[in-house]
Amino acid sequence: MTFLKSLQKVVTALATAVIVFSVVSFSGSGVATAKADTALPADTDSSLQLDAKAAIAVDANTGQILYAKNADQALPVASMSKLMTAYMVLQAIDNGKLKWDQKVTPGKAAQEVSQDTTLSNVPLKEGHSYTVRELYQATLIYSANGAAMALADAVGGTQKNFIDLARKEAKKMGLKDVELYTANGLANGEVKDGKYPGAADDAENKFSAKDMALLSQRLIKDYPEVLKTTKITRMKFNNGTDQTEMENWNWMLPGLAKAYSELPVDGLKTGTSDSAGACFAATVNKDGHRLITIVLGAKHDSQEDLSRFEETQKLMSYCYNNYTYASLAKGTTFKKTNALPVYHGKELDVKVSLATKTDVWLKSGVSKDQLSAKAVGNKKLYKKDGLQAPLKKGQKVGTLQIKAKDQPMYFLDGTDYLSADAQTTTEVKKANIFVIGWRAITSLF
Repeated sequence: MTFLKSLQKVVTALATAVIVFSVVSFSGSGVATAKADTALPADTDSSLQLDAKAAIAVDANTGQILYAKNADQALPVASMSKLMTAYMVLQAIDNGKLKWDQKVTPGKAAQEVSQDTTLSNVPLKEGHSYTVRELYQATLIYSANGAAMALADAVGGTQKNFIDLARKEAKKMGLKDVELYTANGLANGEVKDGKYPGAADDAENKFSAKDMALLSQRLIKDYPEVLKTTKITRMKFNNGTDQTEMENWNWMLPGLAKAYSELPVDGLKTGTSDSAGACFAATVNKDGHRLITIVLGAKHDSQEDLSRFEETQKLMSYCYNNYTYASLAKGTTFKKTNALPVYHGKELDVKVSLATKTDVWLKSGVSKDQLSAKAVGNKKLYKKDGLQAPLKKGQKVGTLQIKAKDQPMYFLDGTDYLSADAQTTTEVKKANIFVIGWRAITSLF
């Protein structure tokens, strides 16, 4: 027993010395590193001739980009800006700062703008109060400019404070090509006394198609109840004396002028101005797989122009005709995926598989067999250069970066791979002190 104890002390001392004074090398440590943005091509598929300045189509769940045209170019978006206002209202309700039945008395600027019959509006009476819900519905369904400003006052206290809050929120979302001046998308000088101080009268809100898609994705993910409002085709607004018949400007909704009969379009928001042209953020759900499409700067000759809806339908049809939706089950493994290193494990590495079901859009002619994945470990679980043993079977230990052969991939987060949680395929017990010591000794030589 005395000899064994002495041997154990020697082995432990040697192991400690080697660990402190040398680096044990593991092949392919796979520790997570900072993401690098992958630049989008100016046009991901020139065969699709869209008559618009910019466009993008993305999967609402994963953020996979199926098509992009000038998607990083900041352009005027007019009333599509109201999606940010809607997000801020829903966030304030979620945080308890606002309530749906809370009464709001529109400020002077909001009330004045609401009386402009050349704009999309529900007329708000001076000194009269409206519920947050009524103003929210008017903003999303009828694109009411005065109502959007009244909501901005309710959220921020003033128009300026609201814009400052919205700018901070945009930054938190990771929106990079955004300019915000008004809550409704009108030019700064068009919102009367509500204009943003220090900015020119012709300053107007701008988004890139990519950032508008990211905002739309966040809105649907964080507050899916927004779709209950954006899919309403018609509703009446009571301004206290008269009623305004509101018809949704999204004419792709069922029963309206450009309804997409094959698929249930249920949102999101149009935008129109001389500088922005005809714009549209749309979303459609087919077999539980939701797409978001953005069209900016389509032809705009009159209020009755259908071009943005025609270009949107063309974009949606392109996605469904050129891609298949592939589901990847939990436990799926991929060819040539690197194992992750294990620190002081009985085994020195562990293989991984998908920890949760995920999905990917594959171009026609590309199959799931052509998918490959790189395993990247969660550095929070690492000690030295490996995952710290012991590890359970099925334990989440990092991510898989999934790519497809012969199909470039692009995502809203700037990566060129589908990121999914990775789990261990087997358990790994911790090695005993003799094994650890022996490895330390052999590593010296």
